[in-house]
Amino acid sequence: MDSVNEVASSVWLDGLIQVLPEGRVSTAEAVREEFGVDRWHASAMPDAVVQAESREEVASTLRYANENKIPVTTRGAGVGYVGGCVPVKGGILLSVRKMDRILEINPADGVAVIEPGVILNDLQEAVRELGWYYPPDPASLKECSVGGTIATNAGGPRCVKYGVTRHYILGLEVVLPSGEILETGGRCHKNKTGLDLIGMFVGSEGLLGVVTKATLRLIPHPEARAMLTATFAEFEEAAEAVQTILNSGWQPSGLEITDGFTLRAARDYLGAETLPDGNAHLIVELDGRKGTVLDDLSDLKDLVTSLGALSVEEAKDKSACEAIWTLRREFSYSLRATGLIKLNEDIVVPRSKLVELVQFARKLEKDTGIPVACFGHAGDGNIHTNLMVKDYDTDEAACEKADEALDVLFKWIIANDGEITGEHGVGLAKKRWFKDAVTPVANEVHRMLKATLDPNGILNPGKFIE
Repeated sequence: MDSVNEVASSVWLDGLIQVLPEGRVSTAEAVREEFGVDRWHASAMPDAVVQAESREEVASTLRYANENKIPVTTRGAGVGYVGGCVPVKGGILLSVRKMDRILEINPADGVAVIEPGVILNDLQEAVRELGWYYPPDPASLKECSVGGTIATNAGGPRCVKYGVTRHYILGLEVVLPSGEILETGGRCHKNKTGLDLIGMFVGSEGLLGVVTKATLRLIPHPEARAMLTATFAEFEEAAEAVQTILNSGWQPSGLEITDGFTLRAARDYLGAETLPDGNAHLIVELDGRKGTVLDDLSDLKDLVTSLGALSVEEAKDKSACEAIWTLRREFSYSLRATGLIKLNEDIVVPRSKLVELVQFARKLEKDTGIPVACFGHAGDGNIHTNLMVKDYDTDEAACEKADEALDVLFKWIIANDGEITGEHGVGLAKKRWFKDAVTPVANEVHRMLKATLDPNGILNPGKFIE
């Protein structure tokens, strides 16, 4: 920070400290470093970190920042993959992680009311004890905050049946950049009163306001679940099996696919005996009533076996199912253990183009020499296509080559009716492709919404809406 900026920040820092309770503002270098990153490779130092503990403290921070035109970047648990909470313009890093109370679980209304810093897995366990279910389940569920999942409209394996975060948000309390408090929606499961303002904030990546409370829709927890895993000789066969399962009338609660590169990494990391032989792996989960799930599993096993699976294994109880999901979550860590930098791209294609996507990924790998690992949510076309790059952070030539490969990937996705992000968000990582991914009119509407709600441009500046 140059001397001019140091003088400017020292003036507004004194004022910021005065409008908040003692101890909420930190300028310690270690704290600023801790809060200046997420899981992506970018980092930036805020001038100050505010660790808010209430709606009023969020409102005071935004009101003061807006009056003084100070950048504000909001952060939850900081486990995003696109640099969405990296404070690239400095200013204030506003953390809501300490706003972590589950305010209410009401089975009679089928709702839970929470603050944004609640860890997703803690919420899921709390409602499950009462026989209820909050389905969104990104792989980072034991680390991510519910506020972060709202900011990115997160999904996860079970959204093939149950939908994404937006489908479970009944009401929001949002502090606008002006410091005003917006309440939208409520606790009714049907509501057509006015425009869908909730939808405007879910997935907005901290660009329009700061969520300080959410009313979530709960559903009865399925009585039982069961799973099968299958390996195939080639990815294309597994992808064809996905289509056949869905076309045969099955509605799995999870349908995951994994390619050969990822499987080899998992065998190296977890042990060769962890996974049967094969260059593709399929996970299928069913849930429902106790009396029908195991019968359904048997029928599904017969179908998958008939599709040329090399092996099919069943999981018939909760512990066996959890073991499979634990293995699935280890795939990402297995890729990291290769020593390569994983550029985690959560692209989406129409389900009919899964095979084409993998064939394209193999061609990209051949053309560039960069390994490409594909795995993810086959049931909704959200296949995480990971470029595995050596020395991405330290070798300028390797970084440039990888970025060129990403450009080829995203242009192919857009040309094939796909989307550049399914659940991670745009953030910094995909900013350069945003205008290509939406129409000029859609881009202008984004800009107008931002300009209307945040005319001073203080919220999360430097990201995909300028």
